[in-house]
Amino acid sequence: MKSRLIASLALSTLVVLGTSGCALLSTQATTIPYSPSDGVNIPDSGPLQVRNVLIVSDEEGVDGNLVAAIVNATNDPHTLNIEWGEGSSKSSEEIRVPALSTVSLGTAETDPLPLEGIDTKPGANLPMYFQSGDGEGILFDVPVLDGALPYYGDLLP
Repeated sequence: MKSRLIASLALSTLVVLGTSGCALLSTQATTIPYSPSDGVNIPDSGPLQVRNVLIVSDEEGVDGNLVAAIVNATNDPHTLNIEWGEGSSKSSEEIRVPALSTVSLGTAETDPLPLEGIDTKPGANLPMYFQSGDGEGILFDVPVLDGALPYYGDLLP
């Protein structure tokens, strides 16, 4: 009788470990960061947080409009430096963000930031450099979208 009890316990233990073993070894999916929209979130490149960045361009992809939310959670104003292109076609823009505020580009209240000479067709990514404050800055691929979706139609250059 004791051997049956021990065998039952051993079998039960194997079943429990066998059915839950995957959860012990795999990464919990809800802890993996991702961008839940069409744009991308730029990893911290200084005191400013750059969220949901994307570019809206027409079919030729010559010029585009930058859409983003730039958050300053500090008590000091900061400037976001953005660069794109290479060599003689390199361009840059600066966006000043007041303390404890958010600048949203491409909303009903604020126009998107025009980017001339991106030469990137919709469906591709444009490498852009983002830097603020004393941060090191980061080069990140920003998606270029077209105006096919109704809510991007008004954002075309």
